[in-house]
Amino acid sequence: MADSHTPDHLPRLLPDAVHRSVSPGTALLRLETTHAREGVLDGAWWPRSRDVVAELPSLITALTEHLGPVTRVGLDGSAWDGLPTRVMVHGRVVHIDSFPVGDDTVLITRGDRDHFSLLLVPPDTTLDAARAAMARAVRADNVTEAKQILIDTGSDTPSTPA
Repeated sequence: MADSHTPDHLPRLLPDAVHRSVSPGTALLRLETTHAREGVLDGAWWPRSRDVVAELPSLITALTEHLGPVTRVGLDGSAWDGLPTRVMVHGRVVHIDSFPVGDDTVLITRGDRDHFSLLLVPPDTTLDAARAAMARAVRADNVTEAKQILIDTGSDTPSTPA
């Protein structure tokens, strides 16, 4: 269910359509809000840069459209340049929790208890590696942790400049 009318500055949501081309700035989600989630991850996000102030608002906007208001985002503080404690997105405050865990995930909180875990694909990942990592992350039966997915797909190694 890709939205071809999504502006370029917003992540494109491509649930279950991993065969389509992805590019930096893409969010790939499996939006299951049931109590029994089989997979480890609910989706994947491939930001264009490590500038969280530039990247996070478009992700939050896209998630809010599909999930409702996002209240918190948990990130590995060491993976981002200048991590603030909150950002304003469309007049709403979204709190940012920073943990030096290096687990390659983004934790999204909607309301008080509903959490979604997204694989964070490094911005400098090659297209093929990012596509493979994102496809694996959204599989409903995926039980592989984020870091291992990035290792297995070669997404944890920086791409070489062309």
